[in-house]
Amino acid sequence: MTAVYLLRHGQASFGAADYDVLSPVGKQQAMVLGAELRRREVDVHAVWSGTLRRQLQTATACLTEASIDLPVTEDARWNEYDHLGLVPSGQPGEDKAREFQRMLEEAVTAWISGTHAAGTSGTWTEFTDGVHAAMDDVFDGLPKGTAALVFTSAGVISAVCAVLLSAPAAGYVALNRTMANASITKVVRGRSGTSLVSLNEHGHFEGPHRGLLTYR
Repeated sequence: MTAVYLLRHGQASFGAADYDVLSPVGKQQAMVLGAELRRREVDVHAVWSGTLRRQLQTATACLTEASIDLPVTEDARWNEYDHLGLVPSGQPGEDKAREFQRMLEEAVTAWISGTHAAGTSGTWTEFTDGVHAAMDDVFDGLPKGTAALVFTSAGVISAVCAVLLSAPAAGYVALNRTMANASITKVVRGRSGTSLVSLNEHGHFEGPHRGLLTYR
């Protein structure tokens, strides 16, 4: 059996002029994630990431902390969907985060229904087809009994999980909403197929690190 660990990036700079960089909290989250992977002694054979800076920065900090010395293969199919293509009004400040979340979820629901495309992400079908093809490529390259790490985003992870859970559009939106930064989702593949065995693990942000738990 092989395993793929889908790792959400640390907190990005929501409300700032440049969203696609880790916040100071995000950098700490990435290090805590690395410490958790080191504790688990995961037999990592390959590391993948989307091409977004917040994903790559998370990978760098996490792998250093985990003492994993492997190259990171970049693949844009692991990038988050184009949320600004769905909500073109722009990135609001922190005081308007709830309103932005409401608008985003309405737009995502319309996107899934096929009403319109999401900017550079294209249609919902194009986005999800790319995600699942990327997942197949990662699994296909793994020797039996080993694992891969994938540094990606909440929308991508939720798309994988929604299919494996046979969740409707509302289920995808709910999964996306509750995905913690620097969380761990584990998918395995064996003779019986592909299975989701853990979702949105964030116990590493309990205890002394509870103050680092964020969702956006």
